[in-house]
Amino acid sequence: MSRLTIAAAQIECRAGDIEANLARHLAVIAEARSSGVDLLVFPELSLTDYSSAPDLPRLARDCAAPELIALAQAAGPMAVSAGFIEAAADGQFYNAQALLAGGRIAAVHRKINLPGYGDLREDRVYAAGSSLTLTDACAGWLAATLICADSWNPALPWLAALGGAEILILPAASSRGAVEAFDNPRGWTVNLAHTALTYGLPVIFANHCGKRDGMDFWGGSRILDSSGRELACAGEEAGLVIATLDRHAGIAARERLPTARTSDPALILDLLSQQMQLASIKTEASASLLPWQISGAF
Repeated sequence: MSRLTIAAAQIECRAGDIEANLARHLAVIAEARSSGVDLLVFPELSLTDYSSAPDLPRLARDCAAPELIALAQAAGPMAVSAGFIEAAADGQFYNAQALLAGGRIAAVHRKINLPGYGDLREDRVYAAGSSLTLTDACAGWLAATLICADSWNPALPWLAALGGAEILILPAASSRGAVEAFDNPRGWTVNLAHTALTYGLPVIFANHCGKRDGMDFWGGSRILDSSGRELACAGEEAGLVIATLDRHAGIAARERLPTARTSDPALILDLLSQQMQLASIKTEASASLLPWQISGAF
């Protein structure tokens, strides 16, 4: 398929109410299908809502959960990305995003970069994911998923681009004031445009909206093309943001600015190895000094 119609579902969730949130998902899926959408993306933790201290035993689901199956079946020929708390076989809980296609779960991404700053304390709640999976379940387009803060780790969008991703699915739960003196709406505008433009990688950003539990979700869900241009952008109210991407335009953008192809991963790996060796030498040297000698050692 050379053209892909995609949509970001900007929704106002109910905290901890999976039944109500599932009903909202199903209604939006029906609306998106009637609009001819091929890929629909819901925000981070869309089935449970985002909470700094979720009731994990009650809210977590495994990948065979009936709620996920219901979404997959309702999606029909459409691919749907939805957020949930995963209760994994290893006994850990993960902030996860499922990509549902063909009536099944095609892929699950576990959030890798867990924030532990400002009012964000996900590192105390969830285990960190450790892999980046690409799938062609989006009508044959190769898609990568990063969840919110994942995209602020410079290596992760780069690795997605190196893997050949043709589209980046980016669900988020971004609220004003989560980090003191940081302008989240402006920060995301810069972050998203940089990622799309630098890697020729179209981005679909889906954020929450509404105020609850002390958080002010500002919306701003949007779709950017492979040149970093915004094709569609939401305000602060609930709704669907829809746009169509052209595969050939993406290929041309990556040929015109071949950032991933010319980035020389072997060199980066060598530089990282050098930095790690230097850090190890400094640590060993510091350990050999008396406490009052360390401050002026380097």
